Amino acid sequence: MTGKQAAQICLSEDETPNRLLPNINNNGTDSPISGPPIYHGQGFFIHSVIASKNYLNESTKFASYQLNAHNSKLFCLLKLRFQKELIEAGCDEAGRGCLAGPVFAAAVILPPKFYHPLLNDSKQVAEPNRYKLRKVIEKKAIAFAVASVDNDEIDVINILNASFKAMHLALEKLTLEPQLLLIDGNRFNRYKDIRHECIIQGDEKFSAIAAASILAKTYRDDYMRQLHTEFPHYKWHANKGYATREHCRAIDEFGQCKYHRKSFNIKDAQLELFEDEL
Repeated sequence: MTGKQAAQICLSEDETPNRLLPNINNNGTDSPISGPPIYHGQGFFIHSVIASKNYLNESTKFASYQLNAHNSKLFCLLKLRFQKELIEAGCDEAGRGCLAGPVFAAAVILPPKFYHPLLNDSKQVAEPNRYKLRKVIEKKAIAFAVASVDNDEIDVINILNASFKAMHLALEKLTLEPQLLLIDGNRFNRYKDIRHECIIQGDEKFSAIAAASILAKTYRDDYMRQLHTEFPHYKWHANKGYATREHCRAIDEFGQCKYHRKSFNIKDAQLELFEDEL
């Protein structure tokens, strides 16, 4: 999608402010929005949101958002709660599609009305901001935990089950047991007798899942940087084990090492990348 798309949003009182939409236009300049308000509540008006997405290449897209609100209060798109009665924990994983290294998962229980303007799905947050968010999440969260399953176990139980196991391990480490689990994705292996809700693209919809995605991503990135010192030719400090061209070329030249997932079809990944260059 190119250009600008205007969209009106109506938000319920259950939705708590958690992600600011900066009032900038495509060129980074202020561009207030006029027009009648479409939502009125909690002492402020929401006029409209304009989302403009620029595609710099086929694999990267950047979005800027515009919003105009009275009283200098901005509303968000992330929801803090799925419901109001139960203690909720958000769960997400990182590294599921990598050719090497473990899969990490995190579980996070956020306090009521938790807010940070940068909070979002980790894939949409710049790396320096992920680490800023990690500090805030770890300081403000009621409970959080991170766990991992290594590449050898991934090869035995498969990556899907390994992702679920990493989530289970993170949940076991929480200092407070949740009553409802918010899972990023469309499936999950039940944990104890705790109710769970699978939410597709949940890290873009719920704050607790977004917070979990930040923790899982940053801790896994740190781990892959450590592995890079042992096998620097794979450039894991940069590609984190994903099937980039430089990673696939290094596998072609040096072969696989003990941290690669042998059950993954690395040759197919190599062919797909190299055919793009032909």
